[in-house]
Amino acid sequence: MSKLVIFTDLDGTLLHPKTYSFEAAMPALTLIKEKEIPLILCSSKTRAEIEVYRRRLDNSHPFISENGGGLFEPAGYFSTHQKRGQTTIFPSPLKGEGQGLPSNVSIGGEGEKYETIILGKHYNEIRRVFIKLREEMNVPVKGFGDMSAKEIAALTGLALTEAKLAKEREFNEPFLFEEGERRIQEFLKAIEVAGFHWTQGRFYHILGDNDKGKAVKILKEFYKRDYGRIKTIGIGDSFNDLPLLKEVDYPVLIPKEDGSYEPRIKLRNIRKANKTGPEGWNEVVVELIGTP
Repeated sequence: MSKLVIFTDLDGTLLHPKTYSFEAAMPALTLIKEKEIPLILCSSKTRAEIEVYRRRLDNSHPFISENGGGLFEPAGYFSTHQKRGQTTIFPSPLKGEGQGLPSNVSIGGEGEKYETIILGKHYNEIRRVFIKLREEMNVPVKGFGDMSAKEIAALTGLALTEAKLAKEREFNEPFLFEEGERRIQEFLKAIEVAGFHWTQGRFYHILGDNDKGKAVKILKEFYKRDYGRIKTIGIGDSFNDLPLLKEVDYPVLIPKEDGSYEPRIKLRNIRKANKTGPEGWNEVVVELIGTP
């Protein structure tokens, strides 16, 4: 028997795009717990934001923050990892990942200890490049680092407390164009020329050489070492979920609030949910795992 593992995006996928509620997905979430299926939260949200939802969901599994910038494993989660002091020594280097991965112990907002794998560039470096490009090109673009928590709350519909957590960024900068998207392609190209990358969810993001798929690939390897054979489900709704969906056995695409699907996600084996947000999430998950 293969061990099933589920990787899911949050905003617009497991969470309602406006209310951020996951109530409509409770039947599937209950089923996942009953079947002891790991549910990996994989989001553009910050570590601090995801920690809130882990508590609300009673989730104790690893998670992936800021479009694959950071991978956080609860200390002692994988039995095949050997620990020495504050560094995790993996049994062998991951195929194609060089001679090892940077990893050490970090402590979350509730005092939980994580074995942390950093795949992204530091936020300060990303902000430096973002500001430099904006000034050189005179492009009217604004990042979360330029906004107050109140502005982010008004823009996103988040509560002020959660908007403050959205500013605790470590690996990427969400941004938007203040005067429409007239010069968007020019700015995105400049990001690439500078040696950085961009992706898009609800906002554009500038980031390093990381994405959700690279982090998912690493976690898949860890689960294989503990369980042998695994099968994976991946669920998302936006362009930044494409790398995640490419890495799983059963990719699922949730429609946008208007009922449309992200046109840049074209996979042969993609399964498209009929409903938006947590309703669609619930329907597809129950369908995929509801039978013994």
